[in-house]
Amino acid sequence: MRFLARARHMPARIATGAFILNSGISKLNADEETAKQYHGMATGTYPFLSQLEPRQFTKLLANSEIALGAALLLPFVPTALAAAGLTAFSGGLLGLYLRTPGMREAGSLRPTADGMPIAKDVWMLGIGIGFLVDALTDDQDG
Repeated sequence: MRFLARARHMPARIATGAFILNSGISKLNADEETAKQYHGMATGTYPFLSQLEPRQFTKLLANSEIALGAALLLPFVPTALAAAGLTAFSGGLLGLYLRTPGMREAGSLRPTADGMPIAKDVWMLGIGIGFLVDALTDDQDG
């Protein structure tokens, strides 16, 4: 495993890392109503999260996003490690998109207006998987 990111990875790492870091920072001081909205949406798809209080969940989400964003931005974090986090995170977001009623047009994967903010996160999944494939095949490049 490489301990410095390849230069070719940095543009996508910076773009996704900055986006996720900003998202996490914006959630740190979420008010009670906003925390309830985040928590309600998440528990509709992932019922085990109902064990957490809305504020506790939102703080955990914020800190997770900050950690992931920082991992992507810091070139000494191995790309494979950052990519595993990005793939898991974006997979969870797409799970919300696929399982939450009203996010998609009936019988389709096409997003509704309500689904667009989450459906667009498919690009993060693609970047994460691309990084993982690159890391797993790195030694084969010669």
